[in-house]
Amino acid sequence: MIMKKLCLSFMLPLFCSWLCAQQVIDASRYGIRPDTRTDMSPRVQKLLDKARKLSAGGETIVLRFAPGRYDFYPEKAARRTCYISNHDQDNPKIVGFAMEDLQGVTLDGGGARFVFHGRMLPIVLQDSRQCVLKNFSIDFENPHIAQVHITQSDTVDGITFRPEEWVRWRITPDSVFEAYGRDWTVRHSWGVAFEANTKRLVYNTGDLGCNTKGVYQTPDGQIHAPQWKNAALKPGMRFVMRGWGRPTPGIFLYGNTDTRLENIRVHYAEGMGLLAQLCENITLDNFNVCLKGEDDPRCFTTQADATHFSGCKGAISSCGGLYEGMMDDAINIHGTYLKVVRRVDDHTLVGRYMHGQSWGFRWGEPGDSVQFVRAHTMEIAGTANCIDSIHPYDQPTVEGAHEFIITFKAPLDKEISETGAYGIENLTWTPEVLFAKNTIRNNRARGALFSTPRRTVVEDNLFDHTSGTAILLCGDCNGWYETGACRDVLIRRNRFVNALTSLYQFTNAVISIYPEIPALDRQQQYFHGGHGKGIVIEDNEFEMFDAPVLYAKSVDGLWFRRNIICQNTDYPPFHFNRDRFCLERVTNVHIEE
Repeated sequence: MIMKKLCLSFMLPLFCSWLCAQQVIDASRYGIRPDTRTDMSPRVQKLLDKARKLSAGGETIVLRFAPGRYDFYPEKAARRTCYISNHDQDNPKIVGFAMEDLQGVTLDGGGARFVFHGRMLPIVLQDSRQCVLKNFSIDFENPHIAQVHITQSDTVDGITFRPEEWVRWRITPDSVFEAYGRDWTVRHSWGVAFEANTKRLVYNTGDLGCNTKGVYQTPDGQIHAPQWKNAALKPGMRFVMRGWGRPTPGIFLYGNTDTRLENIRVHYAEGMGLLAQLCENITLDNFNVCLKGEDDPRCFTTQADATHFSGCKGAISSCGGLYEGMMDDAINIHGTYLKVVRRVDDHTLVGRYMHGQSWGFRWGEPGDSVQFVRAHTMEIAGTANCIDSIHPYDQPTVEGAHEFIITFKAPLDKEISETGAYGIENLTWTPEVLFAKNTIRNNRARGALFSTPRRTVVEDNLFDHTSGTAILLCGDCNGWYETGACRDVLIRRNRFVNALTSLYQFTNAVISIYPEIPALDRQQQYFHGGHGKGIVIEDNEFEMFDAPVLYAKSVDGLWFRRNIICQNTDYPPFHFNRDRFCLERVTNVHIEE
């Protein structure tokens, strides 16, 4: 009931805006026409400039495209400095659609295919209200991932492979296989193997190295890599070669309120499909990170997560999506801990972003509620407080800052200082979540990750061969510094099919409740649950070849009831966890198998 009220209250402003008179701007009026293969970047900038001016005057605008293909090249595209959570912080970014300071603007692709070249950030929507993105797809002409077809595999002589037709490649003077494109090159050192027919990750492989040093071209045009040897790789398999970078997502949302994304397909991005940070109220309706159809020869989509939400608040609703072939999770929702690096006085701390891919953007505002966490035990330290003022500390502007000096309204507890390991968590910028009727399949790592203290509902989804854990409830003030504890979670009516075909971080069971707690033996409190609530897992169906269904650590309040577990023989069991239920430091547990 609470989630329904939230969704209705979120949709009301958008519905009211649609009732108002709309001005429809046909993109063709600006020379933006499909299937020309010419660069649309400068023309789209002019269209968006016009929309910004009309929006500032209070008009509701629809930017309408005709169906077809539109190409975007980097040379004349917009440049923007964007510090993007969980991505490489190299700037400036080259942006296809720079949508900024808008209100009541709808980008309606009308079935358009937006195709990007080189290394670009396709769409930025920033500091905008009540905007809609819908009815288009995002792809790259030449993805930075190199997919190859294994034709021979010998543990003595090495591997022979054939790059797929779209891959631009060369053998360098020092005899290394290298993919390249418009202003980029990648020498791949690792990757993921897929079954040719099913496009599932190959059982019990995980991440694999691909040593292409010393390669040479064979007389029939294939490539032989004498130092790349792996018994798990067989002829016919597709191998997806990856680099380490994740420079940009497909869509970047920053500082927006009441945003809707509808009927969108992201076929490739060099980072995540969607990254939203410091936004309030986001609805994804039929948002997909997916292949281009059953006949798509690719096995991969994005280099990292399909969707990722960092430091958002209000309501996040993600329904009716297809997430497949990505190199990480379908969804990840969290905030970011600042580490206490200096206690200035009894009201003032200096906090620092710690991870190399999460810094440079706003962390909080005056009036925000915060709490403090002991990093080694992940326990709440002292009492909650409220921000009185916050300013960048290591440089003049928030943009690009690593550190903030924060003054709090109430006196700080004496223990909180730089002499211990303490994190600061922003409780205001935490969302309620509905993740429903989605399909997650054939991807690397995990299915869905949630780290928010507010109500989280995960229902009616299909998790099909997610390779690792299907659902992870996490929390970490030691590595990625991703907050925080889950207090109220309902996981119901989902179907889980053959998760755990490979091992990745935190993949202890199909559902893994796994906060990072270095000193669990010293913990006195519980991290997840509490406050009379907790985690409810009910009416789900587990189809599995291995043993572990549920792993939980540091939870107060856990219900597992009315679930069906069906054992199959699709793969040989191999998981290190042989327990159906493995619980560490968990209380108030109710399991009905």
